[in-house]
Amino acid sequence: MATILVVDDELGIRGLLSDILSDEGHAVELAENAAEARAVRERMRPDLVLLDIWMPDVDGITLLKEWGAAGLLTMPVIMMSGHGTIDTAVDATRIGAFAFLEKPITLQKLLKSVEQGLARHALRATPPVPVVAASTPPPVPCAVPAVAQFAAVAEVDPGPHAHQGFDLDRPLREARDGFEKAYFEFHLAREGGSMTRVAEKTGLERTHLYRKLRQLGVDLARGKRN
Repeated sequence: MATILVVDDELGIRGLLSDILSDEGHAVELAENAAEARAVRERMRPDLVLLDIWMPDVDGITLLKEWGAAGLLTMPVIMMSGHGTIDTAVDATRIGAFAFLEKPITLQKLLKSVEQGLARHALRATPPVPVVAASTPPPVPCAVPAVAQFAAVAEVDPGPHAHQGFDLDRPLREARDGFEKAYFEFHLAREGGSMTRVAEKTGLERTHLYRKLRQLGVDLARGKRN
């Protein structure tokens, strides 16, 4: 889970981006102007910033320059604008922005840019692995695959009418719903609560996936906690 700062003077855009990024398992901080963005940056180090260019007090380009000059540009910054030009985008990236998104922002472009920005941030933050000479390599711990852990539930006193952890002595619809709920809970836990990755793994469109999970009574927050 990453901490993402969203800076935009429009309440609707802040709310929309917050909902999307929260569904992806991220912690989201919000700021409606440069002053609030400075305050957030002063008390914490976000992993990524989504920064609007056109704001009433101080514009995003000026704030980006300010952070760069003060040595505070330690995280990827994705600029956003509904009135941007190629020159604006080039200027922003030259100053230090990671990417530029034109409003209205599509879900696919947003998530792809955020994923790439966080990947770069993680790469920068990862310290180099020291090379240690050793005659005998250290033992590698044996990890139990997640699928094996999931299947192991069936080994706990299954009973005469259970198979693979499911009670088959009940109507087909109930048995099927039980399997589907366990199936989606498994994938949510494995993907850290990311609805985008679960949708890709299960082959479902996100809207249909949300509807299916609510129908089955799946706790969406559980996958993020796990």
